[in-house]
Amino acid sequence: MAIEFPQWLVDRVLARQGRLHATDTIDAQRTALVVIDLQNYFMMPGYQGECAPARAIIPAVNRLAASLREAGGTVVWIQTSADGADEFWSHHHALMLTPERSQRRLRELASGTMGYALHPDLDARPEDPRVVKRCYSALSEGSSGLAALLRERAIDTVLIAGTVTNACCESTARDAMMMNFRTVMVNDALAAVTEQEHLNTLYSWQLFFGDVLDVEQVQAALRPARAAAA
Repeated sequence: MAIEFPQWLVDRVLARQGRLHATDTIDAQRTALVVIDLQNYFMMPGYQGECAPARAIIPAVNRLAASLREAGGTVVWIQTSADGADEFWSHHHALMLTPERSQRRLRELASGTMGYALHPDLDARPEDPRVVKRCYSALSEGSSGLAALLRERAIDTVLIAGTVTNACCESTARDAMMMNFRTVMVNDALAAVTEQEHLNTLYSWQLFFGDVLDVEQVQAALRPARAAAA
């Protein structure tokens, strides 16, 4: 469902850009849905990185992915791997995690483990690209090959879904916007550990960076490839 922004936020966005939502139409052929970290490590009970609310967004993510594929767009599944993270991301593992949490992350999020795998209820198709990332943002230098994939496919619009809203999703979205991609955070296809973290992130995003739309709003804005080319 659509997010209800407080009036102070609406007023500031209207003053800046003249309308609440800058995204009227979405050219599917030039759009990628980037689904971030919907892996067992972040979704299944018992894992250190569990974000329980992420399980509830699976149907919305699947609906949006199906709609974009049908319209001629690209669905990209991003998976974090902790392989070697104690070296290339040493400050995070040495200073921001206890030794126990560091070792558990390295173990449970290693490539090829059950924690690394996408949640089994996701409708990830063989034709969908999968991209491995190494840190929060999939678009930071050296993190992944996402930027090259988007450029190769002439993508200019990025829809962000996944978990958690206020870390990997926000980090990737901010980098996408700074790289001149029109970037939309899809609020009901995103999840954070708490509702307050989720909402605070989306408020800040709408104020400064891009659009916040729900799945239905994105579906209504989608222009199929044939229509876009006409």
